[in-house]
Amino acid sequence: MYIIKVKGKAKIPEYIQLRDDDFVLIAYFRADRPLSKLEKYGLEGKEEELRKIIDEIPFGKLKKLEF
Repeated sequence: MYIIKVKGKAKIPEYIQLRDDDFVLIAYFRADRPLSKLEKYGLEGKEEELRKIIDEIPFGKLKKLEF
């Protein structure tokens, strides 16, 4: 699974994309919202680690998630 942080413009907030190994979009959510329903993506219990990655990852850079 991969993660990408997308920068918004003006009033449009930052967004996070989660993509599978074939780069198919599986989740798209605002970066400033609480992380919820992560069990749907197999990431239950990883909220703190994912929040840290979201805060550290630069915009537009693809990062492979390895938990």
